[in-house]
Amino acid sequence: MKLRCLLAVVLGLSACDGSDRASGKVSSTRIWEEFSGENALRHVQQLVDFGPRPPGSEALEQARVYLTKQLEGSGWRVTRQTFTDDTPRGRVTFVNLLATFPHDDAAPSPFFILGSHYDTKLYETMRFVGANDGGSSNGLLLEMGRVLARQPALARKVQLVFFDGEEAYVNFTETDGLYGSRYFAKQLVAEGKVKQFRGGIVFDMVGDRALTITLPPDSPSELVRGTFAAADALNFRKHFTYADNDILDDHTPLNEVGIPTIDLIDFDFPPWHTAEDTMDKISAESLEIVGSVAARYLAETGLK
Repeated sequence: MKLRCLLAVVLGLSACDGSDRASGKVSSTRIWEEFSGENALRHVQQLVDFGPRPPGSEALEQARVYLTKQLEGSGWRVTRQTFTDDTPRGRVTFVNLLATFPHDDAAPSPFFILGSHYDTKLYETMRFVGANDGGSSNGLLLEMGRVLARQPALARKVQLVFFDGEEAYVNFTETDGLYGSRYFAKQLVAEGKVKQFRGGIVFDMVGDRALTITLPPDSPSELVRGTFAAADALNFRKHFTYADNDILDDHTPLNEVGIPTIDLIDFDFPPWHTAEDTMDKISAESLEIVGSVAARYLAETGLK
């Protein structure tokens, strides 16, 4: 139980469980204090329970239904961005999930992207459930959606994107891997919407019990400064550093079309792409560290 919850009990308050929402009130604008690693972890468990979730699989469709239900339960509107692409396995149908918060015509369009891939890598020789790689970031993003929904003025500024097909079938090339984010970015260009977005955060492998977020060296400096400042303020700075090498991930296509996007990823994860990437390798504490840092950055800097 968190310290704020203990204080709530002592003071006779209800902020701990968010029950004040029944009266239409929001307990605090400090949304990072509302982020629950335990909630995020429960979502990850649900996704992992579906089993391996490569593109085109029934398990991934089950994941889509689950993600959509959770988002809609928090008030988000979810649409499917369906497309087909050539892969080393032939033509494959992919589905990105796009979520926006309801707003009237007078309200500005979302200008900040929060993304995560929800597929797992295809293996035929092992059962790969991707608790961290393909699971953890989605649990975090669902919980972020719940937290943001408590502050509609902030939620309306955000586009949530769940990318399909992040994993390469063979090796990452210009035509293999990052299928969902490449398509999403191309559509923004085609629709003239790139300038609508001034920044973004992609989450990937954020649940490692031994958490060290390894930012790509070429990360947009303004986003790095803001993230590090939020981590400093929450005394979590020790969990954030730079990677030794460049990282190819779903942030790459967004940066390439001109949307400054940071990748919050723990690439120092020994069970990566092995059958050992299971629930016992991740923790609610790690999810809460990353989620609360991102939420503080968004509330104090990114969505201003």
